[in-house]
Amino acid sequence: QVQLVESGGGLVQAGGSLRLSCAASGRTFSSVAMVWFRQVPGKERDFVAAISRSGGNTDYTNSVKGRFTISRDNAKNTVYLQMNSLKPEDTAVYYCAAAITAHWGQLYIAAYEYPYWGQGTQVTVSS
Repeated sequence: QVQLVESGGGLVQAGGSLRLSCAASGRTFSSVAMVWFRQVPGKERDFVAAISRSGGNTDYTNSVKGRFTISRDNAKNTVYLQMNSLKPEDTAVYYCAAAITAHWGQLYIAAYEYPYWGQGTQVTVSS
């Protein structure tokens, strides 16, 4: 089992920055790949960014490339999402999730691959 708690959401003006954190407990953090998804009311949960166990592999949805950075600190059992140049269309509830992977460089971008989820944190970007 992996327990996840997100933090760092809030209200920010367009062009601003936020850093989301996701603290993990319950299993060796370095055994899991991590991901951020986001969801707006009435829509499916969308992939944002993923990072492998080692941190050496990352992937991003096209709309956030060059603006968002996912990273992890295995010593602190935490994954981060640095969000810069925020746009109103980034407004959503952001969720982190974890999946045990066999290989250090492995990651997934599909939600069904991740069995462990946090409760979400709201990010609102005003225009």
